[in-house]
Amino acid sequence: MTEQRRRAPLGSAALRQLIEELAESLGRSVAVTDPSVRGVCASRHFGDADRARVHSLLQGRASGDVSRHFLDQGVTRWPRPDFLRGRDDLGLQPRYCVPLRERGHFLGLLMVIAPDATLTPEETETIARATPAVIGQLYADHLLADAEQAGEQELLLSLLDPDPTTRADSRHRILDDGLLPDAPHAAVSVVQAARCQASPGQVAAALSGALDGFRRTRSAHGAFAVTPDRVVLLQLSDRPLEPEALREQSRHILDVLGTRLDAAAAPVIGIGGHHSGLSSARTSYQQALVAVRAARRIPALNDIGSWEDLGELAVLLQLPDRALNTSLIPKPLRTLLESGGGHRLAETLRCFLDHAGSTTRTADALRIHRTSLHYRLRQIQEITGLDLDSGADRMTLHLGLRVRDLLLSLGTADETAIPGTDDGGHRVRTTAAAATTGRGTATAARTPPAAPQDQARRTANVHPAHQVPPQRTRTARERTARPVTADGHRRAEAA
Repeated sequence: MTEQRRRAPLGSAALRQLIEELAESLGRSVAVTDPSVRGVCASRHFGDADRARVHSLLQGRASGDVSRHFLDQGVTRWPRPDFLRGRDDLGLQPRYCVPLRERGHFLGLLMVIAPDATLTPEETETIARATPAVIGQLYADHLLADAEQAGEQELLLSLLDPDPTTRADSRHRILDDGLLPDAPHAAVSVVQAARCQASPGQVAAALSGALDGFRRTRSAHGAFAVTPDRVVLLQLSDRPLEPEALREQSRHILDVLGTRLDAAAAPVIGIGGHHSGLSSARTSYQQALVAVRAARRIPALNDIGSWEDLGELAVLLQLPDRALNTSLIPKPLRTLLESGGGHRLAETLRCFLDHAGSTTRTADALRIHRTSLHYRLRQIQEITGLDLDSGADRMTLHLGLRVRDLLLSLGTADETAIPGTDDGGHRVRTTAAAATTGRGTATAARTPPAAPQDQARRTANVHPAHQVPPQRTRTARERTARPVTADGHRRAEAA
C-alpha cells in the first residue's frame, strides 16, 4: 500500500500569483512551504533550479535528507530571515528563508534560491515588502483548508464514538457527502507522538503532512483526523488490506516523521485489525489503540504494533499500568523460576508449550535427547505441582511466562522483583520476540551460537493451524498416582 506519488499540491491562485510576481521582480526561483517543509507553491524556474527543487516539484515533497537538513538548521524556529547553507551532496543550493508567521502561528517558509548565499539590499527589501501579502494569503488559505478538514475530522471522530447512534449518523453523513465509500474492507491505524519541544501545532502539522498522501492510494480510500498528539487514519478498500502492506505504510510514515520532528517526539504506530466496512471502524480503532500501547512499551516492536500479531498480549495490554505487576505471575511458575536450575527449566517449559506439547519437536528445538526432555518435564511437574497434560495447567504456565516477558519488556518494574531474573548468576533468557508473540512461537528455546540454518527454521513461528493437537489428557487417577514419565509421554504421543 504505497503512497500515491503526485506533484506538489499548489496553493490558491491568489498565492501563486503573489509568488510569480515576486520571482519575476527578483529573477530568482521562489517557493513557499508548509511548517513541515513540504511544498505549497512554487514559481517558474529562472535557470537556478537545483536537484533538490526538481525532486520536490516532481515528488510532491522534499527528500528525507533535505528535510532533515532544513530542520537541523532550526529554520522553523528562526525569529527572522536568514540564509540556509547549501549541501552539494544533496544537490541543494543556499536559500534565503523567511519564516512566515501570523498571530503567533508558524505557517511555513518563503524560500528564494541564492546560489552564492548573498542578496543585494534591494532584493531583501523587495522580499520584505512582498512578505506581508504572502502571509495574509497563506493564512486565508490555511483557514479555508482548516474549515474543510475540520468537517472531515468531525465526521471521522464521530464514526469512532462510543455511542452507537452517533456512529450510525456519522456513517450516513460520510456516505451522503461522498467522503468515503462503504467498501467491504476497513482498517484503522493510530500514529501517536510523545510530548517534545515542538509546539502542538508543529506536531499536528507534521502528523498531518506525513499522512496526507494516504487520503487516496492506488489500493484504498482514506481519511484522517488530527489531534495535538495523534492522528487516526481510516482506510477502506475493495480488497483485503494486507498486513505487510500496512506495516510498510507505517514504516514510511515513521521515516517521514523522522525528518519533521525531533527525536524526543518518538512517534509510534498501532495498526488495528481488519474488519468489514465503515460500521466496524470503531472496533479496528480500539484495537489500534492497544497496538499503540504495545509499540510504546515493547522495544522489540520497533515502534510499530499490530493487533494481529499481539496474541494474548492484546488482553494483557488492556490492563491499567498499575495492574501490570509481578502479582500476575502464578505462584507455581514463580516457584519454578526461583528453584535451582529454574532458568534451564523455564526455557524447556516455554519451548514445550510453544510447540503445543509435542515432545518430538521440543527436543529437536532444544537439541537434546527426548529422555533428557522427559526428565526435565518431570522436574517441572514436581516443582510446580501442575500437570502438563492438563489444558488449564498449561494455560496457567504459558500465560504466566507471557506476563513475565511483558514485565521485563516494559521496563517499568524493578527487575529484581521479577522471579527468575537471576539464578546463580544465570539470567533466564527472555528474547525480544518472546514478549511480542502469542501464537506458538519458540521464543526462548536454547540455541547454540553456531546453530545451523535448518535448526533456526525449526524454531520459527508455528501458526495454530499447523500445531500438533494437544496430547491426550490422563485420567484423574493417573495424574494423582505419579508424575509424567518418559514412557508415559511416548504412549501419549503414539496416541
